[in-house]
Amino acid sequence: MANTAAQLKASLIKTGDFLSLTRQHEWHMPAFDFVIESTDYPTKVSVLDTGIIVFEPQTKTQKDIVLSCAVHGNETAPIEICAELVQQAILGQVTLTERVLFLFGNPAAMNIAERFVEENLNRLFSGAHSQDGGLKNKERVRAKVLEDAVRDFFEATNSNGSERERKHYDLHTAIRESKNDKFAVYPFRHGKPWKTSELSFLQACGVSTILLSHSPTTTFSYFSSNNFGADAFTVELGKVRPFGENDMSQFSDVKKTLKALITGKDLNLKPFDEAEFSIFEIDQTINRTRENFVLHFPDDAKNFTDYPVDYLLASDGDIEYRVRTEGEAIIFPNANVALGQRALLTVKPTKL
Repeated sequence: MANTAAQLKASLIKTGDFLSLTRQHEWHMPAFDFVIESTDYPTKVSVLDTGIIVFEPQTKTQKDIVLSCAVHGNETAPIEICAELVQQAILGQVTLTERVLFLFGNPAAMNIAERFVEENLNRLFSGAHSQDGGLKNKERVRAKVLEDAVRDFFEATNSNGSERERKHYDLHTAIRESKNDKFAVYPFRHGKPWKTSELSFLQACGVSTILLSHSPTTTFSYFSSNNFGADAFTVELGKVRPFGENDMSQFSDVKKTLKALITGKDLNLKPFDEAEFSIFEIDQTINRTRENFVLHFPDDAKNFTDYPVDYLLASDGDIEYRVRTEGEAIIFPNANVALGQRALLTVKPTKL
């Protein structure tokens, strides 16, 4: 028998365990809301659907912050980080000073410990969910639900006449090990400058490797950046591991900095110094278009491994892709993606 909204609310208020409720209702949950009275001022909590929860402090706020995780269901460290922050907020152990939308993207994929059920959710934003056959599976429907939640969240404060900061950190982990254990993808900004203050924030999170994107994509972070002017990033935190097997001490800087951001504490950001960062830009985007697509480097090759000029990286049928520039390195290799999807990026060092 399905839980009623009243039962769900009672359970959440008592335990603060939004992750468990989300996993128990992997595609839909009745909406409900309540008010946290145990903090310095009341905070309205609205559960909009499974994995979608908004905190709105009843005091003056300046920022609208989206923290998303589980867009890929097997990327567990960010899920555990967000679940802990949500629980602490509900139980009154931390007091939020900014509006925050937490999103647990793909609960059904979480429950089977896979990246996705039918289709890669992080290729379905900016309206891609309604193209090429439309809303033909539950992940496409979910992508639209997540888009609508972000849109409603950001646009809810449009009419108050104040200049607000919008932020979206989409937290992931990589499929394979990386030479640079934590890194962030900065979405294409259509000619607007890269913000060094945001890079200083990422540095405080322990992320000093930055990948600059130079074209539109269908990722979640690009959706928020392009449509709402949010400071948005795809943040990769280590490697995919099962629930309970993450060394959470590796993410102490991330947890501390995100908590400071949403609770109004001093972030103590260092002045930006490009010498302390590894900055890359995308060089080649290699898509799999044939069944006989092959990557020509070891399966355990780490992200950011570089190869000499003219090294054969991939074969897509009779098409060959080779290293073109000195220092060109691989990132996100996956030969098993669906036809037409990205199987490999190459990146090269650059400067802002």
